[in-house]
Amino acid sequence: MLKEKILNKTAVVGVIGLGYVGLPLAVEKAKAGFTVIGFDIQKKRVDMVNKGENYIGDVVTEDLQDLLKKGKIFATNDFDKLKDCDVATICVPTPLDKFKQPDLTYVVNTAKDIAKRLHREMLVVLESTTYPGTTEEVVLPILESTGLKCEEDFYLAFSPERVDPGNLVYKTKNTPKVVGGVGKKSTEVARMLYESVLEAPVFVVSSPKEAEMSKILENTFRIVNIALINEMAIVAEKMGIKIWEVIEAASTKPFGFMPFYPGPGVGGHCIPIDPFYLTYKAREYDYHTRLIELAGEINDYMPQYVVQRAMQLLNERKKCLNGAKVLMMGIAYKGDIDDVRESPALKVLEHLEKNKANVLVVDPYVEKFTFMGEERKTEKLTQELCKDADIVIITTAHKKRIDYKMVVENSQLIFDTKNILKTFGFFGENIVVL
Repeated sequence: MLKEKILNKTAVVGVIGLGYVGLPLAVEKAKAGFTVIGFDIQKKRVDMVNKGENYIGDVVTEDLQDLLKKGKIFATNDFDKLKDCDVATICVPTPLDKFKQPDLTYVVNTAKDIAKRLHREMLVVLESTTYPGTTEEVVLPILESTGLKCEEDFYLAFSPERVDPGNLVYKTKNTPKVVGGVGKKSTEVARMLYESVLEAPVFVVSSPKEAEMSKILENTFRIVNIALINEMAIVAEKMGIKIWEVIEAASTKPFGFMPFYPGPGVGGHCIPIDPFYLTYKAREYDYHTRLIELAGEINDYMPQYVVQRAMQLLNERKKCLNGAKVLMMGIAYKGDIDDVRESPALKVLEHLEKNKANVLVVDPYVEKFTFMGEERKTEKLTQELCKDADIVIITTAHKKRIDYKMVVENSQLIFDTKNILKTFGFFGENIVVL
């Protein structure tokens, strides 16, 4: 029955969690012809969606408004409406606590909410990144506590999200999808669902564990290689070697090399978090993931290293960081987006202020942000701010909305941790690159 509903697009799809993963997925499912109900505990998000007010960069506002007019999508915080859904997709946060231990509170609570409304011929898909085993060891028992049996009464699968905020080429619709079901029936139903929505291949794996591990592997690959190039950058600076030139030279090799770039650290909802889910799970098997933890240590050190370099640069000009006027350009974790989650720029700011620097933050994408429990506002970039600063530190590689020519012409000293100025062809004695 569910297969038929998916094929003729009469299935009602619920998407739980309307953030960077959930809202784009909800919109794409609605565009594919399904009726979609978006669930979120934040009333503000629910109200914005229902008014057609988009808050996610990867969603086209006109698409959302058109789908609302057609009645193909709406949002609610009334989880009883899950009873009306044939599919429930879980897209909730999976953060780490202060000890870098997985916090599955949102996943567990969502699974319990679904269990209260679970019915026969219902598909549940977990998309939130987590450690291998979560779908079968955490979500499945909660759902089967209802008396309904997976593969007999309902279906359960894991399909990792692959959202890359700000990516102009790959969006939800054209990014290949990985699917692993608890059994053959669950896998087949989940595969059919995603094939009916996406314009990309759906790769089927043996079980949810392989699907869960695939996402961990993707981001572990990145955190390790970023840590490698960050360490290379530190060593190269000590040896008087230009690391960006080294990377450019190495990139000419047509095989056996993939360029990664140094910076003030790693941020976002994936790279600083996901690998440590595997670290946690590996302990259950008496294995210590040394490489992952070392990579985390190196990347976590980079904000402090940036501030130490800034201190050194000021000292060379007979200035002290204590009391210096510092203009930080960028608080988002990535260029041309407004996302500050886990941003290394926040750590740079923390280290600067611990050293008694007077810091102003400029970010054309972020009007305000939370720092040390308080709301902070960003400044509007002006010539006066640049001229008045003892040092300008570029911490985010925004390619738009910033007049770098004006910054270069009016700043005494620029410490470019992202090498963004070279992208625009700016060089000068007042520019120092990480």
